[in-house]
Amino acid sequence: MTTYDVETIKEMQKKILELKKIKNAYIIAHNYQLPEIQDVADYVGDSLGMALEAKKTDYPLVVVCGVHFMAETAAILLPDKKVLIPDPNAGCSLADSITPEQLIEWKNKHPNAVVVSYVNTTAEIKSLSDYCCTSSNAVKVVNSIPKDKEILFLPDMYLGMYVREVTGRDNIHIWPGECHVHAKVSPSDIVKSIKENPDADFLVHPECGCTTSCMYMKERQKIDLHILSTGGMVKHIKSSRRDKFIVATEIGIIYRLKKETKGENKDIKPLREDMICEYMKMITIDKVLRSLEEEIYEVKIPKDIADKAKKAVERMLEIV
Repeated sequence: MTTYDVETIKEMQKKILELKKIKNAYIIAHNYQLPEIQDVADYVGDSLGMALEAKKTDYPLVVVCGVHFMAETAAILLPDKKVLIPDPNAGCSLADSITPEQLIEWKNKHPNAVVVSYVNTTAEIKSLSDYCCTSSNAVKVVNSIPKDKEILFLPDMYLGMYVREVTGRDNIHIWPGECHVHAKVSPSDIVKSIKENPDADFLVHPECGCTTSCMYMKERQKIDLHILSTGGMVKHIKSSRRDKFIVATEIGIIYRLKKETKGENKDIKPLREDMICEYMKMITIDKVLRSLEEEIYEVKIPKDIADKAKKAVERMLEIV
């Protein structure tokens, strides 16, 4: 990744802001994006927020600064708009953990099951699903399904285990996929940080490998620990009277959290400094500028796949 000095970054940001007006473009960015990209975005949020924002936009040109499945979701919701991603190679290890062939085989083994796919999946996987969900509303989505129905939950096993624990349903089958960034978080990381920061509030993303252990610690040890989506983390910290927070998710969120609480003297730190998604960081300010200038890397979904996927995505957006 090319490193630019501050002045060069500011100049590229200025050009992007000018191009947005000229081209009537709208930039949607994920919380994990680089600070200089968050600063030129019209909207910054989690996967659910990005999808909701995409659905309501009237702009003819939309640039999605996030990984590929996020741009696909926007393209599914905006079939008549031009959706760009600054780097088409920005993938997702979690989305890659299940193929359409594997899902079809799994469905054949459970023909009466309802398929709930995390939004971190490809358009083709969404087209084979009954519902999509995000970490913000996964529990609500599952609770909306009759309790006697089998559920195939994919692809994140940690989010799946969290949902099964919270809903108390024993008829949820979970696909063994994981996010390589969140999976590295272990219960020992949390325990160590609690000892070092006894006065802190702990915010943990449900994709983390320590999620079920965190639920146990919260209930049995009465620790100030909250399992939240990135959007939930932003809301929690902004409304909390606490002044110290340890955040267990990709470190890109820290910039937004500090920006949104500027002047409030809140101490916000990542649980681990190495929680970096190399795919998210493939989206750089120079690529955003080039994508806008040349209108390159348009994301297109075959109509038959998009139409089927849209039903599952729309169901997700109805349950918030």
